[in-house]
Order: sequence, then structure tokens, then C-alpha cells
Amino acid sequence: MYWLVGSLVIIAMMGVLAVADNVAMPIDMPLLNVVSATGLLWLLVIFAIILLSATQLNSPSVNTQSTNKTRSVSSPNDVKLSLFSKYFLFGLLAIGLVVGSALQALVAHQQAETTKITDSIRVQALVRIEGISDSVYDASTDSGYRQVAVVTHLMPLVAELTPQDLANSTSDYSKEENNSLSKSYNESSDKNLNNSIEYRVLLNAYPKNTSNDDSFSNLNDLQPGDELFMSLALVPLSTSKQAISNPSGFDSYRWLRGRHIDGVANILAVSPLTVSKSNNDEALQQASTSDSYFKRFRTRIDIGRWQLRDHFYRDWPAQTIAEQQARAVTLSLLTGDRSLINRDTKDLYQLAGISHLLAISGTHVLFLAIVLGGAVVLLFNRLCPVVYRDMPRWQVRWWVMIGAAFIYALFTGFDVPAARTAWMLLAIGLVRLTLLPISTMRVLLALAVLMAWQDPYVLWQAGYWLSFIAVALLLKYEGTLYQRNTAAPPLPYNDDNGRAYISNVLFRRALQIAQRIFKLQFWLFLTLLPITLLLFGKASLWGLIVNLFAIGLFGWVIVPLNLLAGLFYLLSPTIADSIWSLVSAIVGNLHELIGWLTSLPALTDAWLYTPVNMAILLMVLLSVVPWLLPRGLLSRWLALPPLTLLMMTVYANQQSMITMPTLYILPTGDPYISAALLKFPLHNQSVSNSKDGSSLAKDNTSWLFLADHRPTATRTMPSNLTADKLSVSLEQQLGSLSVDKLEGIIVQSSSTVLTDTLNASEQNMVVSAKNSELLPLAVAQLNQQLPVSQYWQAGRSERWSAFQQASKIAAQSKGKTNISAQGCEQGKTWQVASGDLSIQAMTGWSEIGDTSVWDCTIAIDSSVPIQVLRYNAADPLKSLSVNSQTKIADNQLDTDHKKYSLSRLVLDTDTHPRVWQMWSLLCSADSNNDSMRFKNITWLGHSASQMTTDVISRQSINDIITYDDKPLEASLSLNIINNGVDAEAMSP
Repeated sequence: MYWLVGSLVIIAMMGVLAVADNVAMPIDMPLLNVVSATGLLWLLVIFAIILLSATQLNSPSVNTQSTNKTRSVSSPNDVKLSLFSKYFLFGLLAIGLVVGSALQALVAHQQAETTKITDSIRVQALVRIEGISDSVYDASTDSGYRQVAVVTHLMPLVAELTPQDLANSTSDYSKEENNSLSKSYNESSDKNLNNSIEYRVLLNAYPKNTSNDDSFSNLNDLQPGDELFMSLALVPLSTSKQAISNPSGFDSYRWLRGRHIDGVANILAVSPLTVSKSNNDEALQQASTSDSYFKRFRTRIDIGRWQLRDHFYRDWPAQTIAEQQARAVTLSLLTGDRSLINRDTKDLYQLAGISHLLAISGTHVLFLAIVLGGAVVLLFNRLCPVVYRDMPRWQVRWWVMIGAAFIYALFTGFDVPAARTAWMLLAIGLVRLTLLPISTMRVLLALAVLMAWQDPYVLWQAGYWLSFIAVALLLKYEGTLYQRNTAAPPLPYNDDNGRAYISNVLFRRALQIAQRIFKLQFWLFLTLLPITLLLFGKASLWGLIVNLFAIGLFGWVIVPLNLLAGLFYLLSPTIADSIWSLVSAIVGNLHELIGWLTSLPALTDAWLYTPVNMAILLMVLLSVVPWLLPRGLLSRWLALPPLTLLMMTVYANQQSMITMPTLYILPTGDPYISAALLKFPLHNQSVSNSKDGSSLAKDNTSWLFLADHRPTATRTMPSNLTADKLSVSLEQQLGSLSVDKLEGIIVQSSSTVLTDTLNASEQNMVVSAKNSELLPLAVAQLNQQLPVSQYWQAGRSERWSAFQQASKIAAQSKGKTNISAQGCEQGKTWQVASGDLSIQAMTGWSEIGDTSVWDCTIAIDSSVPIQVLRYNAADPLKSLSVNSQTKIADNQLDTDHKKYSLSRLVLDTDTHPRVWQMWSLLCSADSNNDSMRFKNITWLGHSASQMTTDVISRQSINDIITYDDKPLEASLSLNIINNGVDAEAMSP
């Protein structure tokens, strides 16, 4: 019953948050206005204590004599009535806990809704820094500044403010704070906007090569508690539905909501002056008298974290990247500050399956608490043993461990793993102090429920689930291992050969330790695999190997030395720097070893992409339950039905991705860069090789289409997307769709960096060199990660070989074969032998010395219709159908088209009107005859396409789909039916 009630409480809270997040609910609800989150929390705690007390009081007695007397006196009806009343009381309390928990989650959601930013607005605001920043501002590495802050004194921005204007506002505010008699500033502020409005936002500032870059570099000097004026662009949080457009599938909305962020604030200008420096004790006393002592204490701890980061950040540019990242990881292992770790290092740890080691876990907190507790007890033993007359030795150690655990957890940001360890120490000590018969596993469940009650949004944090589930699995594993060890017979002793006996014992003990480590790692890997796939969508198979030595290296060498250096830093920074240099050297060598292991050609495919949803996770839990319960309670054969159903479901999900011809529109993070993946089942048919005309037997084929749709005649924002980001996101998306090889990649946009037959003026007419090399460089990087048979490139590509070789040298890639570039010219065709699928180029004339007609539009002809889905990175199995515009065709034409079974999907790329003008002159007549052979013709392109109404009519296009989900201008004058397109989006 204990586990049932706890599980129902957490499930109810998760369900309420999920429903409230997806369903529009009124903010002003009478019940929620009466209920207080704090009062409801204490009420739930009281209900839980009553339920626990009732279950303990009704436990069976060990006094058999009293039991026999009771049985002789009580009648069967009295016993039934007693049992009914007892279970009725338990059920009533359990229902109260579940309903109250759901109400607590609803109250938390409504409070977040009332404080969130709803509209975008530019303001001048007083900003108070909270904690340390998530990253540092560095224009040389294109690293942005992200910082949680509280903004008040909001005034609408009617004109652009300079840093000097903001400095004047900061100075005036400082004078007002120092002179409480003057009220001019507050009165003028009240006239503009209510100063009581307060938002907790995430500040963002990224290098843009503007005049503000110099002032933005001072953002790294802001300490926790600093106050200054900034001009900001406040933006509401994106919803979870918008996570579909995120290439990685990361749900930023839930991540920010879990941190209680009300909105995003993009920094426009920064004051060079601050109201008060937080490292000044007088400033701390004057700052915000309404702040509690705990907030001021935490601000002091955050200042210590900032000072330690500043210590590590000294002489940063003078170090190599490897040295920088070794020191960055060292700092992360000490304070949980990952601001100095770059994307490559994070990817390396993710690929190795040891990214969990970068977080401050219970091991760090527990190790420091044990060391300090043992040191204090040792001092009392030597200097003041009389203390033990009033307090037992274990209580002295316990109190020291609790204090050290909570202070260090606060110093590391009080994240879920560190907080869980500190509260566990307190709870287990209280259980021992009160002699309550409560197991450690039940304490863990109670703590999980209490943390959810205190902050329901903690259920949206991956660290919450991984932390508690991992500890529960460890406790279960240790309990099982202890039972086996106590039941194992000891090794017989032989007096004749003592040395052989000792050697045999040592060898057996070492073998047992090795087996125990491997079994533990294998146990954790398999049991955490479903939840890892559910939370992150992928899992690294390298984790099973790397963790075997990495956990021991971190737990027994790196972390103890790091904590020892942190203690010495308080006494002698010189000694601490020496220890940190040793730790950084060890971490640097570890990075080199992991980099070498993960680069082995035979072991490059280390990612496991298997879409997991709640149904699959439920089947996994049902399969594991018989092994988690005590032996004999449930037959372990009962795990066979859910395990069989699990295997069938996973197989069905994988087959559903390859049995239906599908074109996935992949998100890239750039509104003008498109990526589309075609997956077409062939059923062991043969495909024609365009190089030599030979045939190859395949089960399915996959093609990737890339294009840049920025129009040449219109000024657009340059792309912030890099080839590294694009190739990494594409590789992950292809892996999640079970694509381990590509038949071909088609880049439909021409690239001026691949040709040397154009002069500088012609190159500038097309696109900048940075944007021009984006897609070819991404192709070169993808070719190093998975096999690609063909590469079609729009325009001229005579410099492709040199470009590909230069990219391999820059990436230090070895052992991969090169791929040749074929021209994507009008009329080029690829098809399967049966004719069920063919791919041909409709446009593209690179022989003409005009880059405006080089773009290559692709036509995909198939015997069955190809469904077009918008890829959902968070859950590929739930990829949604796209919005389309259906043209109402002429009845006679519609009847003629139904005679044919072929379908055509046109992937349009045109950045200049001359492309379709050339097509109308050269290919229009042939296209009219070809279009009559197709039952349905679907057009897929960008809303900025240069496609005209005349071309749409000539191609007999039935459905129109856009990559950016906006209406095509040329289709507005046609007789169409809107399928799912918003009316507002259709307005010109």
C-alpha cells in the first residue's frame, strides 16, 4: 500500500501538469484563490503522517497470548467490521493524499500562469542577478551569456538607450536608495509602469559583431546580487508544442518552467555601473530588507561560487583548448558550474555515456560529509571526549555530516541529486534517532513525494527521475547481493599451504570485486535504459564500457582530490592550484583516451535510437516488477507476457517507420534552411546505379534533401547555423528514424565556394561565402559518420575534391572514403528497376553562366502516395502530418488523373524567378504531357519561393505544402481549400 499510494501521488501530479499545460484553463478560479500552496503542503504532510501512524499501529503483534485472547473474545462480525473500518480509513486518507497532491500541482501551475510574460515588449528595467550564469560571454568562441535574473521597475522603451543612458538611470536609482527622503524617482517610475511588477527571466546575450559587444563583455563581471539597469526585449516562453521545430527535440519550455522562469529577456544594452557590489558586506545589508536570511546566506554562497569560477577563468585565453576544457570539467566536478564547458566536450561525454559524471551527484556530497564528519569525530576523540557524555558519537558525526551536506549542496546550486542526498542523510538519521521501523527504500520514496509536493515542477526535470531511480536500483541491488554473500559458504582453510590459501583468497576476492562491478554496471545500464531513451531519445552503448573505469576514476581519484583542493583553497590557494593542476592533467588524459576510443572505426555506431513512449515504459516496469518484489510474492513467469508484448511493440514501431513511404521534414533551426528525408520501402527490389548501370538488391532506400531558400532579391538575416550543428542534428535525427546509411544526398542550392569559374561580383550576387559553404560542409561531415552512395550538388562543383579534403583535415578525420559530387542538372534521373520510385531533376542549368538558374528542383515519382510528416524530435513516433492547401481541380482533369496510379512529389528550390522562367521556355511542353500520368501531384517548398500561379497550373499541382508552414503567395489567387492552415496566417 505504501508504494501504491506514493506512485498514485506522483502519477496524479504528472497528469495534472500535463493536462493543465495542454488545455487552456481560466486563471481566476475561486478554489485556487482560497488554497495556499504552503498551507496545502503542510496539510498533505499531516495526512501522510496520520496514514503512516495508522499503518504502524495496525501492524500484527508478536504477542501470541494476547492474540489468542482477542480471537476468543471477538466475533467474526466484529472482526469484519474492524477490518472494513480500518481499510475504509486507509482508503479515505489515501484518496485525500492523491486528490490533495493533484490540487497542489494545479495550484503551482496557476501560480506560474499568473506570473509569466504574455506579450513581447521592449523595456528598461532594473535587473537583479540571481546565482551564477549558465555560460560566459566570449565573442572569440561565439559563446553567449545566459543568466537567471529578476527584473523590476519596468518602463516601456520608446527609444534606443545607450549604455551611458542606463548608467545615468543606475546612478539616479543609487542616489534614491541612499536618500530615502527623496521620492522623485519612484513617483516618475510609477507614472510609467507599476513597479510592483516583477518577472524572473533568463537573460540572453550573444555575439553579433555590433557596437554593444564591448559592453556585453562586462556581463561576465556581474556577481550574484548585483543590480543594474538594462534595456531588454522581453519574450514569452515557447510552448511544448514548439519543441517539434527544435532539431534536438529539447523541450526548452519545460526546462525553463522547471527553473521557475517567467520569460526570456534578450539584452539590448547594459549599464556599465551597478547599484551595489555584492561582495561588500554593507551592500548586502542594505540590499532588499525584505529578503529572508536564507536568501542573503545563499547569495553569499553564490558569490563564493562566482569567485571560484573567476579563479579558474584567469589566463583563460593563454591556455590551449584541451587545457581549458580539463579545467572546465574540474570546476564542474567541484561546484556544478558547467559554464566553461564547450559543446564538443559535452558531446564527448554524451557519446561516452558518462555525462552524468559532470553533475554533482550524491557521491560528491556524501564523500565530503563523511570526510568532515570523521575529521570532527577524530578531533573530539583527541581533544574533547567529554562531549560524548551528552551526545553519542554517531550523533556528533551525523550532525556534522548534515551541516556539511546542506552547505555543499547549496554551494553546488542545490540541484536535485545534491538536495536528495542532504535530505536523505537527515531522514535516515531521524529514523535511527526515533527507532522507527522504516526501511531506506521507503525513506527514498517519501523524500521523492515530499520534493514533488514542495515543487511540482521538479517532476519535469530529468535529474529528478534519474537520481531517485538510480538510488532505488542501487539499494535493491545491494540488498540482493548481501543476501547472496551471506548465503555463500566460506573458502575452506588448508593448514599445510598458508601462502596458497592467502593467494587464492586474494584472487577470489579480486575476481568477486570485478564481477560485482561489471554486474552492477550491467544492471544499472539495462534498468536505466528505458527511462534514458524516454527522457533523451537516445543512449550511448559506450556507457557500458567506459563507466567500468570512469566511475572508479572519478569516484576514488578525481573527486576526492578535487574536494581536497577545494578545502585547501580556503587556507592556501597556492596548494589548491597545485592539486587542481594534477586533477586537470588526469582529466585531460582521460579526454584523450575517450576521444581515441570513440574514434575507432569499428565502434563508431555507438548511439542507440529506439523511440520510447509511456506505453513501452509501462511494459518495462511490468516486466521488472516480479524481480523487484520479494522472492515468492509473485511468480517471475508473470513477467513473460509484458516482456513479449514489449518486444512486439518495439518491433512494430520499427516496422511502421519503413513499411509506409514517408518524407520527413526535419527541423534545422534556421527558417530558410530545409532538410527532408525520404524513406521508401523496396521489398528486396533492385535499384539502378547511376554510375555504371548495375543493380543492387535493397530492402529500403533513403535520400536526404538539403536546400537554402534565401531569396537573392530580398535582404534576410544571415544564418547563425553552422555546419557542425547541422550535421550533428541531422545525424541524430537520422539515427532516431533507424537510418544507418543513405542512398544519396541532394543539395538543391548552388554553392559558390565549389566553383572557381565565377568572378567576385557574380559570387556576391548569390549568397555570402559563409552561407554558401554551409550545406556542402555539412555533407562532408555526414559522409564521415554514415555511408553515402551518391551526392548530387546543384550548380558547378569542380572544387569539391579540394573542399572535401580541407574539411577532413580541419576535422582531423581519418580512415573515411571520399565521395564524389555529381551535378544536379535538369533531366538527371535515379530509379529502381521496377519503376516504383524515381528521382529526377526538373531544373538546374549549370552550363549557363548565370547562377540564378542553377538551383535544382527535384521530382519524386512513386507508385504509391508518399505521406509527408513534420518530424517530431521529442517523439519521432508522433511525427505529425503537415498542413496543406488543396487545389480544387477541374472535374474532367480530375477524372483523367484517377486513371493513373503514379504520384509525384515536387521538392522546389528557387531563389530567383529566372529558374521557373527558364523551365517555362525549355520544359513546359514536356511537363504538361508528364503531369497527365500522375494521380496526384504535391508541391513542397518554401513560402519565399518564386513559384508563379502559371507554373502551378502548368504542372497540375493538387496539394501545396511549405517547409515553414506559411502560405505560398502564388497560391492565394487559386481556388484552394485550406487543410489546417490558420486563417491569420493566410491573410496577406
